[in-house]
Amino acid sequence: MADAKDAQFVKDIADMTVDFPRWYTDVILKTQLVDYGPVKGTMVIRPYGYEIWERIQEELNKRFKATGHKNAYFPMFIPYSYLVKEAEHVEGFAPEVALVTHVGDVPLEEKLVVRPTSETIICSMYAKWVQSYRDLPVLINQWANVVRWEKTTRPFLRTSEFLWQEGHTLHRTEEEAREETLKMLEVYREFMQNVLAIDVLTGVKSEKEKFAGAEATYAMEAMMLDGKSLQAGTSHYLGQNFASAFEIKYLDKDGQLKNPYQTSWGVSTRLIGALIMAHGDQRGLKLPPRVAPIQVVIVPVAVHKEGVLERAAALKEELQNAGVRVELDDRDQSPGWKYNEWEMKGVPVRLELGPRDIENGQAVLVRRDTHEKFAAPLEGIAETVKETLDAVHENMFRMSHEFLHSHIVTCNDMDEMKDALDKQCFVKAMWCGDRRCEDKIKEQLQATSRVMPFDQTPVGHECVCCHKPADKVIYFAKSY
Repeated sequence: MADAKDAQFVKDIADMTVDFPRWYTDVILKTQLVDYGPVKGTMVIRPYGYEIWERIQEELNKRFKATGHKNAYFPMFIPYSYLVKEAEHVEGFAPEVALVTHVGDVPLEEKLVVRPTSETIICSMYAKWVQSYRDLPVLINQWANVVRWEKTTRPFLRTSEFLWQEGHTLHRTEEEAREETLKMLEVYREFMQNVLAIDVLTGVKSEKEKFAGAEATYAMEAMMLDGKSLQAGTSHYLGQNFASAFEIKYLDKDGQLKNPYQTSWGVSTRLIGALIMAHGDQRGLKLPPRVAPIQVVIVPVAVHKEGVLERAAALKEELQNAGVRVELDDRDQSPGWKYNEWEMKGVPVRLELGPRDIENGQAVLVRRDTHEKFAAPLEGIAETVKETLDAVHENMFRMSHEFLHSHIVTCNDMDEMKDALDKQCFVKAMWCGDRRCEDKIKEQLQATSRVMPFDQTPVGHECVCCHKPADKVIYFAKSY
């Protein structure tokens, strides 16, 4: 909880231990990350929130390009006939699809789908572009918006329109495609750790929870501070399903026409929701330094004293030249008011500078993650700040890792599962593989299967639900 002196400032933020969903909504609105759009279920991403997305794009683009992928863009309008070519795909997305049926008052000859995902439109183009084994692999990524008409919405987490990236690749062999699927899952996992400072569980989804039209779906699941799981990213092995449906064929070295093997993978703006709910506290946001729009805020103290603002401006320039994203807050507000506002906005490091500090050749640094306050010499301050930002990141990841692994409970029956879920934990259990058990757990405990980890070391011998022999280790959780 916030100290008494902060109570007035944070009074409009719900107590996260009492009403976590309300706390989330209060924080994203009060810190001006987002606002509600005029159409139900849509959001307006404000500059502070959009810059976080830009940082995510920048970091992921570096990783995608380092692994040989190139960016392209495909149309958002898809002929309806494309969607129905892959039966499982259309069945999975039909309830969420937005259709365009008229232009003005004139009915269209064929309905258009506003893309919920782009496998179909991209496959139609790949069928034109790929002729020979020499054209493979195809490694393309798209940054785009997609539309899925969700019944229950919440900004960043689940909205009718959202931003994302979607990679779509073609390969000669099943082995190459499966390798790509797992490689991109690892790219995501490394990004979550080293950029967003969030630990995740990775593994394969059950048949029930896999992507519509995929042979296998791999995912990473992040634990939010209320014990719920957030699917933070997915990587799908599509096999030859879409390639066959869209007649993507290439002439192989042996002179035979063949269908390539395909993958798709993506993350979205729900990552912003993840970092809010994985790191925040009662004071508001706690942003990881590597995506924070402002890494350091300089708050001058006693600005009426000669030389304070000038020295603060020089300090800002020094930090900017060192590659630090820095803001100088010279507004006509009290330092205490500014401290609270920047804490709420999650700025990783606050730098305080007053006449006495200048006289002593120092500045005062305050960490957002621990609230630790310490003096540092002005000489070499840029290096100190960068070291502090790295320390903040490492501590935030450590806290995420410890929180996740201290909130996983191994369970042997449904009663133990209920107790663990009520205590806001993930459940690790054995599962027989029968979908009826998944459905029963969802119906009775409002929990869903998340992933089956790659480490399948048994934690028992019987299914947690039906008690029949089981050989699958799986995580269950309540989720967003």
